[in-house]
Amino acid sequence: MTSSTAIFWPVLAQVLLTYAVYFLVSARRIGAVKAGRAKVSDFRVPSIEPEPSATAARNLVNQFELPVLFYAACLSLFVTGGAGTAAIVAAWAFVAARAVHAYVHVTSNRVRLRRRLFIASLAANAVQWLLLAVHIATS
Repeated sequence: MTSSTAIFWPVLAQVLLTYAVYFLVSARRIGAVKAGRAKVSDFRVPSIEPEPSATAARNLVNQFELPVLFYAACLSLFVTGGAGTAAIVAAWAFVAARAVHAYVHVTSNRVRLRRRLFIASLAANAVQWLLLAVHIATS
């Protein structure tokens, strides 16, 4: 495997995380209905949704915010041939921070810790973009 294609392993891991959160949202919503804590119609409006499933649903929305820049950076690094070791390490750091962020969000939901994890993933993504800029400028 070349270093260029290795950039797609963290991409696949991020996609897996997104699917895991989809599964969690569904499981929590089904569980709420079966336990009588919610009706199916409650899921039409997020403000009515029970907190455990609403938190998971909000985390799912998070998976389509900053990760969009992650996907774009990984693809750009691959296309330009800039997906070297540093870019791959930054990509794995991003995914690790996002995975822990998702876990904290859907369990204890400790906002200060989530913020630190968000900043870590933001920094890892910024490194990816910086590496891309340097690669383009020096190519």
